[in-house]
Amino acid sequence: MTITNPPLRSAEAVAPAAPGTAPAPRMAWLDALRGFAALVVAWYHISPSVIGHLHFSIHHYVDLGRYGVMLFFLVSGYVIPMSLERHGSPRKFWVGRLFRIYPAFLATVVVALVLVQAGLMDLPPALREQTVAGTLGHVTMLQEFVGVRGLLWPFWTLSFEMVFYLVVAGLFVWGLHRLSAWWAAGLALIALLGGPALPDALFGATAADRRLTAAVLVLVMGFSLIAYLNGRRALVAVAGVLGLGFVMLPLFNAHTTRWSTSVASWQAVVMLSIMFAGTVIYRLQHGQINRAGGFAALGAVFVASAVSPWVDSGDRFDLVRWTLITGLVAGTFALGFALRHRRVPALLTWLGAISYSVYLMHYAALMVAGRLVGEPHPTPLVQAKVGIVFAVLTFGAAWLTYRFVEQPGQALGRRFQRYLDERLGPDRSRRQTTPTGSR
Repeated sequence: MTITNPPLRSAEAVAPAAPGTAPAPRMAWLDALRGFAALVVAWYHISPSVIGHLHFSIHHYVDLGRYGVMLFFLVSGYVIPMSLERHGSPRKFWVGRLFRIYPAFLATVVVALVLVQAGLMDLPPALREQTVAGTLGHVTMLQEFVGVRGLLWPFWTLSFEMVFYLVVAGLFVWGLHRLSAWWAAGLALIALLGGPALPDALFGATAADRRLTAAVLVLVMGFSLIAYLNGRRALVAVAGVLGLGFVMLPLFNAHTTRWSTSVASWQAVVMLSIMFAGTVIYRLQHGQINRAGGFAALGAVFVASAVSPWVDSGDRFDLVRWTLITGLVAGTFALGFALRHRRVPALLTWLGAISYSVYLMHYAALMVAGRLVGEPHPTPLVQAKVGIVFAVLTFGAAWLTYRFVEQPGQALGRRFQRYLDERLGPDRSRRQTTPTGSR
């Protein structure tokens, strides 16, 4: 999540603890990383209003927004395949995902629309000009790859999350899920060597193309989800193939309009490779792939993330800047991993629990804080007021969303899962095949 993953305290048994100490939840370190990443992204968006020009001085060297998002993606890559393989059922995985991410997402959309109607937030120009494509894009959360800015800017990362879910589910269905290193390295090399040669708008050169693409994505994704929930092996096999096909969106259609967050398809491919890098780390930890190949894949992702911007721009400073950012992401994850058996402060695990809602709600809170407190020439006092109002609104809204939307949504998902199992029987859709070279 990543930004869309729940706390995983119950995912595995607790880790061994040192004598005389209480055992630490095995997955608490991931909660801590998610909570930290959420804070970084929220700070990145509020900091221009709070610290002024200092924000841009920091941004010149370290893009904290991308740093936080890349850390989220790395965590998602680690967690999502573990969740899918632990259940061993595409149906359970998708019920869990849908009831985990959509309730809070829809609640945030409602809040944002209310703010627009109240004059506290402006409707993004992309949605005014491409309402049909934008609406359909939000249905699948794939609006970023339709070329429409989300109702709230941070929604763009949800498109990458959804593509990753679909691709990973497809790999699992066809027994290819342990080829993570090949995917990570392959995507990294495509971004590094293909670079500007990759098409940016293969399916979205015109407004009509974008509407058609958005409609096709709704149909394809809708069929896939119905197939996964139904559990019939033939339908699930088709859904798996379609899921693998979603990789074409970041490869060929990641910058269809000026509203696309990715500067080009190569950058979107790098982001996806970072998610697969998280999967590689998980498989290395559990001895599921060859160590040499796994570390080679991680090295390829690091090089692509650091070098691709320089290859694209020709500016040597981009090499320094993105090497620093990538190194910070890798170092932060490595630190969390190294401390994974230690007790994590309760505040960080709480932040991890509400991190998805923090991520969704903080941008709306920023708009409201700016309208309520902002002035044309802010003084330090005004900047402090904006920061305080932003913090109160963000964490207040995030806690309310987590408590009254996320948790009930997950409980409803568990009931729906039991209903499907009773009505359709256990899910036996997975193909029992093992890729060559996995162990």
